[in-house]
Amino acid sequence: MRWSDIGESTCSIARALAIVGDRWTLLILREAFFGVRRFEDFQRLTQASPRLVADRLGKLVAEGVMEKQAYQERPVRHEYRLTAKGRELHPVMVTLSLWGQRWMGAPDGPPVTLVHRGCGRPTRPVLCCSECGEPVGARDIQVEFGQAYAAERARLAEPDRT
Repeated sequence: MRWSDIGESTCSIARALAIVGDRWTLLILREAFFGVRRFEDFQRLTQASPRLVADRLGKLVAEGVMEKQAYQERPVRHEYRLTAKGRELHPVMVTLSLWGQRWMGAPDGPPVTLVHRGCGRPTRPVLCCSECGEPVGARDIQVEFGQAYAAERARLAEPDRT
């Protein structure tokens, strides 16, 4: 499978990667979660080229992850805001940030601290079971493939018959 076709997979991870799976998109999303809304700020803070930022923002808007809203009429100027679909990437971004701090951390400490607005204290959010509330990690989860994905995996596992 070519990278350009990954969004056609039955796998939800592959399909998500087709939208948010490159470094520039993740950096743009990082800035959106930090409150950035304007094109020039995305460009300046990510150091990506204007063309690259325009491409990634356009894709995020087309996929419904962000929306483009006019904030000025003369000349027309837009800002980019996360949609509900985009805001649901928050746990992904938090987890990626915490992983990066643990395994790729800078010697002078973490670049950001997550502070819970409710209690005002630093926090490290954890993934929990939606049914019982217990924290869950990789060893606490069992994967059960859906029928379509199981069939796709079986097809991909077959030896090439060419």
